Amino acid sequence: DKLVGLAMLVAASIVFLYYTIWTLLMPFVDSDHPLQNVFPPRVWAIRIPVILILLGCAVVGSFLSAVMIRSNKKK
Repeated sequence: DKLVGLAMLVAASIVFLYYTIWTLLMPFVDSDHPLQNVFPPRVWAIRIPVILILLGCAVVGSFLSAVMIRSNKKK
């Protein structure tokens, strides 16, 4: 359990640092700098979180709908 938790913490920290550097620091780096090749275009800095939020809302909504339908069938 502790090893899985540690792995999840490390993965989340790496993703957080990568996204933070991408969104907050890279706009100030020259466009011809080699470090720009490590990151996708800036438009994806907005698209990816929006897609993840919409997908998460759809999953939660589907789960709640399934639970509500099953609870009504029991009555």
